[in-house]
Amino acid sequence: MDRTLFRAKYVVRSAKTLFALSLVLAPSAAHAQTQTPAPAQTLAGPPPIRVEFDEAVRRAIERSPTIAQATTQIAQAQAVVRQTRGTVLPSVNASVATTTYNASRGFEGAVTQSQNQLSVIGDVSMPLLALSQWASVTQSRDQVEVTTRQAADARTQIASATGRAYLAVIAAHRQIDVNERALESSRAHLDYATKRLEGGAGSRLNQMRAAREVSAEEVQLEVARLLLMRAQEALGVLMAENGPVDSISEPVFEIPQNVAESEWMNARPDVRAQQSVIAATDRVLRDSWRDWTPTAHVAFAPQYVTPSSLFLPSGSWRLLLSFTQPIYEGGQKRATKALRGIALDQTRLQLSSVEIEARSQVRTAQQEVDGRLRAMASAQRAASQAIEVLRITTSAYELGATTNIEVIDAQREARDAEAAAVLAEDGVRIARLDLLVALGRFPR
Repeated sequence: MDRTLFRAKYVVRSAKTLFALSLVLAPSAAHAQTQTPAPAQTLAGPPPIRVEFDEAVRRAIERSPTIAQATTQIAQAQAVVRQTRGTVLPSVNASVATTTYNASRGFEGAVTQSQNQLSVIGDVSMPLLALSQWASVTQSRDQVEVTTRQAADARTQIASATGRAYLAVIAAHRQIDVNERALESSRAHLDYATKRLEGGAGSRLNQMRAAREVSAEEVQLEVARLLLMRAQEALGVLMAENGPVDSISEPVFEIPQNVAESEWMNARPDVRAQQSVIAATDRVLRDSWRDWTPTAHVAFAPQYVTPSSLFLPSGSWRLLLSFTQPIYEGGQKRATKALRGIALDQTRLQLSSVEIEARSQVRTAQQEVDGRLRAMASAQRAASQAIEVLRITTSAYELGATTNIEVIDAQREARDAEAAAVLAEDGVRIARLDLLVALGRFPR
């Protein structure tokens, strides 16, 4: 009785084991009948144009709305200069008027006011002494310099963003190369596992593991292609192109050595822009004394009247010379001077803040370049080692010295190591670009 029960339990366990193996090793009928769905139809966009790095930066600067707005601000400042200068130049005016009364006027037969009278009046005037107005002309020219240097700062920001976008496109291409090599390796492993299964030396389990790895690599490749598309579109937007933009070659960033702080500090557009603001504000403060100086104005007004009257001759002229001296204005000019002094102190504090941030950016960028170079060397070495491990593991698997699980692990490690090397190389390029921007050497 006990022996019969033991045999029955053994048969049940054996049946369960065979059923489980059949699920793993035997191909599924449902899987065999599954077909790959047709890809959804999408709107085809324009093919990406290809440009060099310098050309991409140049186009972005030329077409950027931000740069265009800065250019209009320069033109506006130049127009203000012409407007201010016009207030200190001679002005000439002429007026013509006709007057009609209900009847002529006079006494004792003499006409003192004709019924119809035409008068032509001219006016020529100019300031003879206007120190405050003359100073405003020079101050408005300072604003042209301020807006010009601020436009240069905006140009640097646009160029930096475009350069980063271009490097992102390069990095996406390199990531696709890594995923394509990984997919090729996974497919080779799947072909080998399939041949072993067909030859009776392999198992369905090993084939499915290899097939699963191929599917995973295909997913990674599609994701990398999507990232490339996004990077190309972002670069196209910065360049104001109606479509994506692709890279051609990798740019080379030459880093200057042993640059003095005074040299690179004065080369930075943000520092130069703030220096121009300080110079303009300081000039306004230094010109405050002109508000207390007298002003002189001269005006010449010829007049012609027809017909003439008893008290108004046909032709006459008038010369007016006036002087004005401020005496008391309730402290308004002193308060204005105090506000100008405060504004100058604020601009100097802003320059100090800009210089502190600039020094920090240069130190950080230099250290990041050095650190990224060390990381890149280690990542490249790790990638070479992972590729060698994959080669050895694959050879051992083909000789039967290891399992396909170790091959799959080696493939993943090789892919991840190559991807890390690509990221490290991209980090070096970005760090070098940031260092050139911090030193005021980009764009050229």
